Amino acid sequence: MQLPRSAGVQLHPTSLPGGRLGREAFAWVDWLADAGQTWWQMLPLGPPDRYRSPYKSSSAFAAWPGLLAAPAAPVSQAEQLDFRERGAGWIEDWARFAGRGAVADQVRFEREWTALRRHATGRGVRLIGDVPIYVAPGSADHRAHPGLFRRDAVAGTPPDAYTDKGQLWGNPLYDWPALQRRGYSWWIARLARTFALFDLARIDHFRGFVAYWAVPKGARTALGGRWRRGPGRALFDAAGAALGELPLIAEDLGVITPAVGRLRDGLGLPGMVVLQFGFDGGPDNVHDVANHVEQRIAYTGTHDNDTLRGWYESLPPERRERVDRALPGAGREVWWDLIALTLGSRARVAMVQAQDVLGLGSQARMNQPGRAAGAWRWQLGTLPSRDLARALRAVSEAADRA
Repeated sequence: MQLPRSAGVQLHPTSLPGGRLGREAFAWVDWLADAGQTWWQMLPLGPPDRYRSPYKSSSAFAAWPGLLAAPAAPVSQAEQLDFRERGAGWIEDWARFAGRGAVADQVRFEREWTALRRHATGRGVRLIGDVPIYVAPGSADHRAHPGLFRRDAVAGTPPDAYTDKGQLWGNPLYDWPALQRRGYSWWIARLARTFALFDLARIDHFRGFVAYWAVPKGARTALGGRWRRGPGRALFDAAGAALGELPLIAEDLGVITPAVGRLRDGLGLPGMVVLQFGFDGGPDNVHDVANHVEQRIAYTGTHDNDTLRGWYESLPPERRERVDRALPGAGREVWWDLIALTLGSRARVAMVQAQDVLGLGSQARMNQPGRAAGAWRWQLGTLPSRDLARALRAVSEAADRA
């Protein structure tokens, strides 16, 4: 998969003014086009959990009705029947879980999303989605297909840059041999649904397909987990045979082994590099802009990172000096210099958080791993100004990305 040299902005629809699709989403697409951006990246679209996390959705297939601009729009029986036929692999599971009106809501979402995507295509803006590797416990998928999941362990990560106790996610883990016996049909259906909505999708926790951290069920932290072997490329080969090219980004952050890199490169998927991680470690740090390669997506930060301004202002003096030495020193606000540094990367695609374009501090952070409450709530009061669109276009043009 060869992506053009281009740029984009990360902003989940819930962070739009009003937090829905409709007029503000169309206006945001127009803003991106005026700013010379090719990509709009967002988080998973499924119904979030009680903490508003879209990574523990009650469905791996259904869209969240809370995103609808017109939740009471009429839906005919014929439209619902047509949707049931086209979504036969998952919609009945969701309807049993969500109850009355569930199918009509998905019809409404398809209407609104199709109109938004058509508008985006007309403005030269392409959409990037996000595929969480795991489903939520007790979700529609977990209930409908219990034989696809392990019962003795749950998902998590070992200690990492975010927490010294690891992360206890608690999601059900896949029974990969059971999925293999079924030809990975559930995963193929999930990816088909994703590609029907997006031009490109980030597949979360890619390293989990090589080996995943299994935490004994009932454990209070993730420290007692151990690595277990994943399906490797067998899943992707099955999906490719059924669907053709797989337009995916491998989220290859965290504990990355040579085997993870071999799988990513063998599949021809671009990996991720994050500017904020580039000022730690030694000269071989893959996140250092000097070490970026073309087959990557370069990010100022992800939804799990602080904003550029918040991150910079929290750095100890010696780290801040290291960052300052890497900046072009153009006399702009530091976040614009950091954006310019990211856009200047050799990576084919560069992504900026909307909060960074606005120069917002830590209060605008989307998520902090390891803390359930208080996340996923940041929202724009109004869309960014035309002056900011011109500024982002200018730095994008300077990096040959507009």
